[in-house]
Amino acid sequence: MVITIKDVARKAGVAHTTVSRALRGSPLISPGTTERVRLIAAEMGYQPSAAARSLKTNRSQVLGVIVSAIDDPFFSEILQGIDDVAQQSGYSLFIAASRRDLNHERAIVRTMREHRVDGVILCSTPFSAEQSKQLRSYDIPIVVINNQSAEDYRYSIYHDDLDGSRQIMKHLIGLGHDRIAYLGYARSGRTNLKRLTGYQEQMQAMRFTVREGYEFEAQASDPAGGQSAVKHFLSLSPRPTAIFCYNDMLAIGVLRGLHEAGIRIPDDCSVAGFDNITLSTYTTPPLTTFDQPKRTIGAQAAQLVLGLLDDQDALGPKIQMLKGSLLVRSSTAQPAK
Repeated sequence: MVITIKDVARKAGVAHTTVSRALRGSPLISPGTTERVRLIAAEMGYQPSAAARSLKTNRSQVLGVIVSAIDDPFFSEILQGIDDVAQQSGYSLFIAASRRDLNHERAIVRTMREHRVDGVILCSTPFSAEQSKQLRSYDIPIVVINNQSAEDYRYSIYHDDLDGSRQIMKHLIGLGHDRIAYLGYARSGRTNLKRLTGYQEQMQAMRFTVREGYEFEAQASDPAGGQSAVKHFLSLSPRPTAIFCYNDMLAIGVLRGLHEAGIRIPDDCSVAGFDNITLSTYTTPPLTTFDQPKRTIGAQAAQLVLGLLDDQDALGPKIQMLKGSLLVRSSTAQPAK
C-alpha cells in the first residue's frame, strides 16, 4: 500500500499542510514538530512523489546553487549541508560555477531559468547585480552565503570573518609575533576585506607597525597563488616571522614555497590559514586555521530558501551571522629568538 502525506498527517495528528511544510524544512513549523513528523514519515515508509508534487505545485523541486569554482574544496561541505536539507525535502540540486566571468554568469542564469529552478543559493561568489536582478525578475528567491558583491541581499547567511581574523591574530600575537604579514586575495571582495580588517585592527591594538610589503594580494586564491607569493615575502627585510593567509588553499601553497626555500615551519616562520578545509589536517606540518561551520551554513541557507518558497511574505529580510572556532595545529609556534 502506498503511504500518502494524508496518512502521515493522520498518524501525527496534524494537518497535511503541516506535514508538507515539515518535510520541506519550513521555518514556519517548530523544530519539535518537524522532527516528530519526519520520524513518523520514516517509520511509515512515506516516499514523496516528485512528479506528483511538481504537477500540483507547479515547481520543479530543484534548487540552483552557484559557486565561484567547483574545484575549490571549501564548497564541498557547504554543498553537503545544502544537500542534506534539500534531500530531506524532496529537492535536487543544480550546481554551476560562475568562474567570476560575466558571460558565464549570463549563461548560468539562462540555463537555470530554462530548467525552472525554484530557488537559488549563491555561495561566496561576486555575482553581478545585473544577473541577480535577472533572477529576481523571474520571481526566483535568492539566498546568499558569504556575499562577495557590492550589492546587499535581503536573505543572507554570513560567517563572522572579522571575528575569525581577530582570533587568528590574537593567537599569533600571543605566541610573541609582531612581524606578521597578511596574504589576501582582492577578488574575494567583502570576505577578504573583513579578514584584512581583523588583521589591521589587531596590529593597531598592539601598536605594532604593519611594515611596507607585509600586506600582499595573491594573483589566485589557490596553492599556486600562495606558493608564488612566498617570493615576495622572502624579499622583504626584515622578513615576517608569521604569515596569515586569506584561506587554507593559499596557506598550503605558502607551506610549499617556504619548504622549497629552506625555511623551517614553524621554527623560522609560522603560517596560519582560514576555512579548515579537509586538506589542512594533512599538510606538513598540519595547518593552524579557523574553522567555519560550513555544513551548518549550507543547511541554514537551504532551510531559508525553502522557507521563502513556502511563504515568502511570512519572512521579512533575514541576515544570519554564524561564528566559527580557532584550530591551533603545528604550523604556528613562538618566533625564534
